[in-house]
Amino acid sequence: MTRTRIEGLLAAFPKLMNTGKQHTFVETESVRYVYQPLEKLYMVLITTKNSNILEDLETLRLFSRVIPEYCRVLEESEISEHCFDLIFAFDEIVALGYRENVNLAQIRTFTEMDSHEEKVFRAVRETQEREAKAEMRRKAKELQQARRDAERQGKKAPGFGGFGSSAISGGSTASMITETIIDTEKPKVIPTPSRPSGPSKALKLGAKGKEVEDFVDKLKLEGENISSAANKRSSEIAKVLPPPINVESVHMKIEEKISLTCGRDGGLQNMEVHGIIMLRISDEKYGRVRVQVENEDKKGVQLQTHPNVDKKLFTTESLIGLKNPEKSFPLNNDVGVLKWRLQSTDEALIPLTINCWPSESVNGCDVNIEYELQEENLELNDVVITIPVPSGGGAPVIGELDGEYRHDSRRNILEWCLPVIDAKNKSGSLEFSIAGQPNDFFPVHVSFISKKNYCNIQVSKVSQIDNGSPVRFSTETVFLVDKYEIL
Repeated sequence: MTRTRIEGLLAAFPKLMNTGKQHTFVETESVRYVYQPLEKLYMVLITTKNSNILEDLETLRLFSRVIPEYCRVLEESEISEHCFDLIFAFDEIVALGYRENVNLAQIRTFTEMDSHEEKVFRAVRETQEREAKAEMRRKAKELQQARRDAERQGKKAPGFGGFGSSAISGGSTASMITETIIDTEKPKVIPTPSRPSGPSKALKLGAKGKEVEDFVDKLKLEGENISSAANKRSSEIAKVLPPPINVESVHMKIEEKISLTCGRDGGLQNMEVHGIIMLRISDEKYGRVRVQVENEDKKGVQLQTHPNVDKKLFTTESLIGLKNPEKSFPLNNDVGVLKWRLQSTDEALIPLTINCWPSESVNGCDVNIEYELQEENLELNDVVITIPVPSGGGAPVIGELDGEYRHDSRRNILEWCLPVIDAKNKSGSLEFSIAGQPNDFFPVHVSFISKKNYCNIQVSKVSQIDNGSPVRFSTETVFLVDKYEIL
């Protein structure tokens, strides 16, 4: 359908509303308007006369239920402000003119999916910034100490002055450089630049991160207080990954993902852990190597090597090498050389147990939820336990709390946030009260990230095939959540 055709059909709708006696639809020679009033607005569905009106009414009802998810009031200005969110949600309901078999919960899940790669990128960038500031402070302290020593001894400050300059000039140079470095750490008040006249620039791909930074800087300059909870959460994510690693010519990435489903009354319905070791060679002289794997897993993991890897060599000596030793590993490419899988219904293998206990009271429900780390060798970072709450129950009244919490009234969830869960902080609890029924607080979802893997499979050594000499290598390990829910 062309834009002109759509505009013509919409322009004709107000004139046709009062012509018939129907309160839900009106027809012309070619199309049918199915509509529903939403306070001062109307939700209109335009279909052909051959479509099933019962299905059209059901689709219309689903459309109308989506709008309150994004708009606080049903007014034209609010609809315009959230138009893109609504378009993305509507796109999940109808595809190519046909209704998709989805419900409101699935639409919410599809539209709120986020990118783990973006989180990791932001975490790495924040870590690099923090390391640079720490290095800057360290250099400043060294320069200040050098200046003090020079003034105390009446000599030139080491590394400054030079070319026959006096001790005073050396000290002043050190002082000047020190002040310059310290000043770079202080936020400079820059007047907000006026918006230039003329046509705006086109959308730049890849410029999102810079735009976000500029926006936050402008907010700070205008006196806006950025939420301390958001700042803490970003810093917690940054703590997940170690400082920027020195990537060697032989680099290994060990990644594990867990998918777990538990019952609310206990019992592990299913747990799967998938892991992989990816090898990256960036120097062709290290293309012909063998990797020594240390497998200290005692949970019954199943291992599988890449088809081009010598399986017999791995079985007998736990060495990863190519079947043809004369060939080299691909250069500058991440190659998965070893995979493993663990599937179990043994409750003893659950890394983090969650016990959610809602009980009815006079004013609604009292909810007690607690966690306990069973795998004490793990260190879980940026743990978020998400509990659904009733939409009409108001804000929850928090009682006992370990960590922090956030209540999202738009998504009707309560997020319990814990920066670190490890052997020193292996258990905790949260209590809150809210109007609702016990079934309203499930399913509970858990997310976390860790730099220690679950199945205890590591790389201990890399050596060249020709002479067996050891090769320097670097590794990075990450343990992620694919799905972790208590039904």
